[in-house]
Amino acid sequence: MRPNRAAGRMWPLYAAGFTTAFGAHGIAANLGGFSADAVTSLLVLGGLLALYDGAEVLLKPVFGTLADRVGARPVMIGGLVAFAAASAVYVVADAPGWLWAARLGQGAAASAFSPAASALVARLNPAAGHGRAFGSYGFWKSIGYTLGPLLGGVLVWAGGLRLLFAVLAVLGAGVAVWAALAVPAVPPLPKARQTVVDLARRLADPAFLAPTAALAAATAALSVGVGFLPVSGRAAGLGTIATGAAVSALAACAALVQPRAGRALDTGRLTARGGVTGGLLLTAAGLGCATLPGLAGILSAAVLIGAGTGLITPLGFAALAAATPAERLGQTMGAAELGRELGDAGGPLLVAAVATQAGLGHGYAALGVLVAAGPLLVLARRRLGASQRDTA
Repeated sequence: MRPNRAAGRMWPLYAAGFTTAFGAHGIAANLGGFSADAVTSLLVLGGLLALYDGAEVLLKPVFGTLADRVGARPVMIGGLVAFAAASAVYVVADAPGWLWAARLGQGAAASAFSPAASALVARLNPAAGHGRAFGSYGFWKSIGYTLGPLLGGVLVWAGGLRLLFAVLAVLGAGVAVWAALAVPAVPPLPKARQTVVDLARRLADPAFLAPTAALAAATAALSVGVGFLPVSGRAAGLGTIATGAAVSALAACAALVQPRAGRALDTGRLTARGGVTGGLLLTAAGLGCATLPGLAGILSAAVLIGAGTGLITPLGFAALAAATPAERLGQTMGAAELGRELGDAGGPLLVAAVATQAGLGHGYAALGVLVAAGPLLVLARRRLGASQRDTA
């Protein structure tokens, strides 16, 4: 009975991860083609896309800290309710100005329930099960990213943006009710007063910086793969089916690898450091393959980037949870999510900037070098230390 109860309380958290991913990509992928819904120019489209991510960058650390103070469960449920309300705003109003308000509200609400759900994943599972828990959480989040553009497109085709926002409102409300019924109360833990200096010292600790940097690199590569591999496909003369299959392969690999990586961590077959290092090197290799011409290069890039990011994500979050006092989990997860959002924005910007001057292949290569630099420096430092010990 205990495993069933434990599984039952985790499913609403997985659903919350799916909701934020589906909400982010389901709308973002379907705004551009529907000018009748107030998306009248590229400038307007860019602003609407930036609202959601901008709110997350600014507010995730704030809501993560709030989750430590008042409890992660009420912050998560409140964020889901706010997400449903923000989605319903556009359904009811159906006016251009309210589309902006709804998108901003969705981003702010996701900033609350996303880090709170991550903190609950850690609090509701023993340390020995963090890999499996974060692997499953990442799997369902990846499913949301994968299905968002497809299902969102079907809904917009059937009833416009209002229908998509209506579905998101129902989804957010349903998950909020489910969480209220199934997720147990996890009271905030007592903690010593923390100064700004204490916070800066903790966030500058390699135990925080290394996993967060790896998560940011993984998110940057994933965003670049989803956004630019179709461009490479079109340049190679491939059709939309082939390029769409490549992006689907990337998302599928990321989703399928995460639970397996988490289980391997929990059973001792893989260490967090070794798995993250391997994931970064796989991701860098995938970006290198993206520079090769034709379908083979694109598909191999998609598979390697997906597998690499699938390794990094659950192991990175498990490493953060293991290195963080339980009373500070919300703050840590919020700060780590901020790192991922910066990677999500910075990766495409870097590739685009380099590609503008030297071509898309050089853009992939530039990001690949950055992704590989961290683990290669660590390996070089270990070899140097080993050689110094041998000569001593």
